[in-house]
Amino acid sequence: MVVRILTQNVLPIMLTIALGALLERVFRLDIRTLSKLNLYLFSPAVMFVMLYESSPSAGLMLSVVGFFALFIACLSILTEIVSKLRRYPAGLKAAMRNSILFYNSGNYGLPLNRLVFGDDALTQSIQVLMMMLQNLLTGTFGVYAVNSHRQNWKATLKTIAAMPGVYAIAAAFACRGFDVRVPEMLAIPLRDIADGFIAMALLTLGVQLGSVRWGGRATDVAISCLIRLCVGPALGFLLVWLLGIRGPVAQALVLSCAVPTSVNSVLLAVEFDNEPEFASQAVLASTVLSVVTVTAVIALLPLIP
Repeated sequence: MVVRILTQNVLPIMLTIALGALLERVFRLDIRTLSKLNLYLFSPAVMFVMLYESSPSAGLMLSVVGFFALFIACLSILTEIVSKLRRYPAGLKAAMRNSILFYNSGNYGLPLNRLVFGDDALTQSIQVLMMMLQNLLTGTFGVYAVNSHRQNWKATLKTIAAMPGVYAIAAAFACRGFDVRVPEMLAIPLRDIADGFIAMALLTLGVQLGSVRWGGRATDVAISCLIRLCVGPALGFLLVWLLGIRGPVAQALVLSCAVPTSVNSVLLAVEFDNEPEFASQAVLASTVLSVVTVTAVIALLPLIP
C-alpha cells in the first residue's frame, strides 16, 4: 500500500519539482520572472476558470469555509506562541507565519487530490474551494504580513490592491452569480493558461529549490516543517471530528491540510525581499519531508468514517 501511494500519488509531483531544480542548475533561470508569471498570470487564471466552471453547493461552501477559518485560527495562535518564545524579529516572524499558514493547496494539493480520489467532482470541488481561500489569504493577509513592518498601512493596502488573485475570484463569482457567459475569445486563452498552472507552479518551485543555499536557519526550518507537516494534518483530523464532518468531504479536507509549505510563501518573499532564504529552505525541507508525511496521511485517510 505504501509503495502504491508513493508511486501513484507523491512521486509524480516530486519528479516535476526535480525537473525544475535540474533546469535551474543547468540554465540559472530568473526566479523573479517566474514568480511574476505565477502570481500575476497563471494563478489568477486557474482560480477564475476552476471557480467559474465548478458548482459547489452552498452547504459545502459553508462547511469548507468554517473548517478553513478554524484551521487557520488555530495555526495562527500556535505560530504567535512560537514566534514570541523564539523572539523573532518582524521580518522573520512574518516569514515563519507564511511558511505555516500558506500551504500548496493548488500546485501540490490539486494534483494530489486528483491522484488520490480520481476525477471525483465532490473532492475536487473541496480542493478548489481550499485553493480559493488560500489564494485570498495569500493575496491579502500574506502581502500585508511581509510588508506591514516596513510600510505604512496605506502603502500596504496599495500593494494588496495590485494583486490580481482577489479580482479573479470576485470576477468568477460575479460571472456565475449573474449568469454571464465568458466569450470564447477569452475563455480559450484562459483555459490554456489554467491548464499550464500545475506544471508551471511545480517547475517554479523546483527552480527556487534548486537555488537554495543552506544557512543558519536549521532550527527555525525544523519548527516550520514540524507544524506544517505534522501538526497541520493532526489538527485537520481533530477538526473534522469535532465538526462532525465525515466521508469523502472529511478525507479531502484532511488531505488538504497535509501538503507542504506553499511556493507562494517563496514568491512573496522574493517579490517583496522578505527573508527569501528562510522561505526557500522551509519550502525545500517541507517538500522533501512531505514524501514521508503525506504518504502517512493518505494511508490513514480510510480511518475517517
